[in-house]
Amino acid sequence: MTLTINAKTFTADAATSANSIPYVGPAQTILSKDRMELGRTPPKANAAYSGNARSRAKFSRTHTLTGAKTTSGDAIFDVTSSIPVGTSDAAIDTLCDDAASLIGSASFKTSLKSQKINF
Repeated sequence: MTLTINAKTFTADAATSANSIPYVGPAQTILSKDRMELGRTPPKANAAYSGNARSRAKFSRTHTLTGAKTTSGDAIFDVTSSIPVGTSDAAIDTLCDDAASLIGSASFKTSLKSQKINF
């Protein structure tokens, strides 16, 4: 199976478990990472609560570094979610849209680059 994200095609690699599957991107080599991993944790209900479904998307990419003590390093972007069982599809869509808007905003990108959280 393949996924296309931002015009990059990621191809499913060997699943590491029933709840996690890695994908490799076009720049993946033996020495350089271009990976995405999708995972889930099913809800664990108890007598009083239906539980939360958890999801994760993790990107890992090797980059050439300048002005650093090493020549390369892995950048990681890890997005997790925890959604209560019974949450409406519309509410989940709104949460996804809000998160995507934040992550794509100039303010968030500046925060990542400057490591300032007061934007």
